[in-house]
Amino acid sequence: MRGTVAYSDAFRRQVILEVESGKFRSIEAVRRAYGIGGAATVCKWIRKYGREELLPKRVRIETLKERDELKEAKARIRKLEKALSDAHIDYCLEKGYLHVACKRLGVDAEEFKKKNAMNLSDTRTPRAES
Repeated sequence: MRGTVAYSDAFRRQVILEVESGKFRSIEAVRRAYGIGGAATVCKWIRKYGREELLPKRVRIETLKERDELKEAKARIRKLEKALSDAHIDYCLEKGYLHVACKRLGVDAEEFKKKNAMNLSDTRTPRAES
């Protein structure tokens, strides 16, 4: 059974200094050298002590076409999210109207839905055979 390891403040600062000095080639190397558990532990210490410049950088290189496609995809996602939101609002309103109408008519809404159920296939028009 493994317990939680508590690292002293002095130890944490020493590890950060060793990363900064270049003693280790990577954060992963210092973690392995000292047997520090948790892949993100040293990164958390670096952030805690305000040394973000020591963290590895990720650079993304993309073509103009990729950038445009990403922009278009994000715009499409926003448009679809809005359409979904609008459809959900419409659904909620229609559901509310049905319950109000059924209440005014003295009819149970669930029974009304069962009695007047319509399948999607009932609403589709048959395709012309080619």
